[in-house]
Amino acid sequence: MMRNKFLWLVGISILLWNCKKDPDQAATTETEVDNSKLISENDIKSFDYTEFSIDNKVQAQIKDWAEYYKLQDVIEKVKASDLHFFKDNEKTIKDAFKELKATIPGTIKSPSIEARILVVETKFYKLESLFNLGTTSEKELEASVEEVLVAFSNLNLQMNKKAEFDAINIVKPQ
Repeated sequence: MMRNKFLWLVGISILLWNCKKDPDQAATTETEVDNSKLISENDIKSFDYTEFSIDNKVQAQIKDWAEYYKLQDVIEKVKASDLHFFKDNEKTIKDAFKELKATIPGTIKSPSIEARILVVETKFYKLESLFNLGTTSEKELEASVEEVLVAFSNLNLQMNKKAEFDAINIVKPQ
């Protein structure tokens, strides 16, 4: 009698142990998604947006802002249709933007610049999500890439406007 209970207990334990392993095995058989070939450099060149670059005054003010130049390098790769930066890279994006926001030079730091950086960050997360999603269409990916490029261009424009506004010497009547 005791022997039967022991065998039943061992049998149920083995059954439960085997049932528990099946979901783990199913999780490891996910397929790799490669959306890097969906968009070509010519597709990106055909986007209709105004690309602003930083002017000399701003360049002098941000010459030591390494995080901005890292972001600019990623944008240049995106323009060349190299989207590998977005391959399962959410933590790197989060850390990069955290550093970017923490090291804004005082000469250009303003709520409008911080807001533009937040927009660029949001567009980066969206592109990263769509790039890693297996069901993303070419049009969705193109639209997201264009949004990133427009957001970065608007950040440059805002920095130019801030430098231009700061250069204006307004004399107040006494």
